[in-house]
Amino acid sequence: MTDNYPPFDTRWFYALVAVGVFLNATGLFPPVMELDGALYACIAKQMAQTGDFVNLYAVGSDWLDKPHFPFWIIATSYRIFGVNTFGYKFPALLFFLGSAVYTYQFARLAYSKIVAQVATLVLLTAFHGVLSNSDVRAEPYLMPLIIGPVYHFYRVFLGNKNGLSPGFSSAKSWLHLLIGSLLTGCALMTKGVFVLIPIGGGLVLHWLLTGHWRELLKIRWYVAVALSFAFTLPEIYCLYQQFDLHPEKIIFGRTGVSGVRFFFWDSQFGRFFNTGPIKGEGDKFFFVHTLLWAFLPWSLPLYISIGKALIGLIKRQNPLPEYISLGSGLLTFALFSLSGFQLPHYLNIVFPFYAILTAQFLVNLKPNTLRKWTTGQTIIGLAIAGIAVALLVLVQPDKLVGALIWVVIITLATFTIFRQNNLLSLSGRMVGAMLVLAGTLNLFLYPTFLNYQAGMATAQYVNAEPKLAKRSTVLYEPGSGVGGGSFWTYEFYANAPTVYARTDSALRVQLQTGPRQLFTTGVYADSLTMRGFRVKQIAMFPYYHVSQLTYPFLNPTTRSQTLLPYVLAEVSQ
Repeated sequence: MTDNYPPFDTRWFYALVAVGVFLNATGLFPPVMELDGALYACIAKQMAQTGDFVNLYAVGSDWLDKPHFPFWIIATSYRIFGVNTFGYKFPALLFFLGSAVYTYQFARLAYSKIVAQVATLVLLTAFHGVLSNSDVRAEPYLMPLIIGPVYHFYRVFLGNKNGLSPGFSSAKSWLHLLIGSLLTGCALMTKGVFVLIPIGGGLVLHWLLTGHWRELLKIRWYVAVALSFAFTLPEIYCLYQQFDLHPEKIIFGRTGVSGVRFFFWDSQFGRFFNTGPIKGEGDKFFFVHTLLWAFLPWSLPLYISIGKALIGLIKRQNPLPEYISLGSGLLTFALFSLSGFQLPHYLNIVFPFYAILTAQFLVNLKPNTLRKWTTGQTIIGLAIAGIAVALLVLVQPDKLVGALIWVVIITLATFTIFRQNNLLSLSGRMVGAMLVLAGTLNLFLYPTFLNYQAGMATAQYVNAEPKLAKRSTVLYEPGSGVGGGSFWTYEFYANAPTVYARTDSALRVQLQTGPRQLFTTGVYADSLTMRGFRVKQIAMFPYYHVSQLTYPFLNPTTRSQTLLPYVLAEVSQ
């Protein structure tokens, strides 16, 4: 398989990468988003403020759901930058950009420079990857912790082949093995044992398809597995200290819960078979249609590239330079499709492999075919810009004129600079389209939507009022479990301490020293009055679950019908 196009001029490539970095960095500006992002931000906040890096707590209780690694990174960031939005999001952006570097480096091991360049730009502009730098969860951390080990392990496999330095020594090989194992251990401490599928599955498939099955017999790979689990020992220690040594703790409504068992079994296989304490509803075709929008504007060439690769395998024609990308991408896709617990952002972790598959497909198109693809992708790019304009006109954000100017200027500049129907213009137009969309969302729309995170709005109000700012706040949320709503953004953005009360008896304990400042829903506030508590309302703020946008909320004329009240009050017995 030979490339039909020379590499991009270095200046053009770095310019487009810079734009790609910037459009992802716009995600630093919107506040932390409910629900999961705010929860993770609060867990790391408590870790940073208490100095307890062993135990994880949420809503004042022991928390057993996700491993520690992202919280260690975020808590460290808080200690450097402070407990704020930037401190929460910035390390995730750095990890994401690390995945772009590793994508380029891995692609260069098996493909030409132009494929590596296009793959990097594809990864920087895939929609859900961009979104993950605004609504930050675990996925930006996982991306380099999966493509990174694959790069290092593949270098071990290649030795001094494929253009690597002739001096690639045994010592360097073991160094790559060590680094790959360390990154794998960090991946395990981020998401659990399933990460071994995207890391190791593609390598094994590549060896089987290329006749290198004897690699499975080599001791170095079993050393890598052992080292990976050895690097996971800090996680095992923390779980054992918090849960296994304390079987009396009530976790998931029962005692005797093992944190180590949860890490190795319930959090992975329990979710896959839907038998664990955290359940979902799986749909075998969920990721088929999800990937169509999550990987925009590159989803169509991705699907075609996968189809061509599979047909080539069946017919034993047009072999790929490597099958790791195809294997890791498809095995992970199949794993999540069969799982009983599914969320759209799960596939972000294999976007680097999808980016490489997409890039090698585009680079190997014949010139006439590429011109057609450039036209088709341009239509998708214009549709993205049109959607951005439609959303702005519908939502009517405060800076509507500025937002429309943003869209028009970037769109005109993109088509002025990239006028030809070639690979550079195709890449440049897609970067421009995603710059339009990322800027529209992160600089204009999300600031409007997130005003309806009542917890954040109330915390900002309290922080600005000298009489309220120094008082601790009781977060009254009856029920069991971790909770949700808008309490986490209050906890995160409030400068003063907060404490949760999940029952009336817990609330009465808090009121023994006198009246307390309390934050809760309007419904709960009314119920407290009915049960004999004295409730003096201080302020009320509208709430909407902003991660589940609907047309009635987007439309200013019907938005008020979708809002629920949250109340800041002074409560006494």
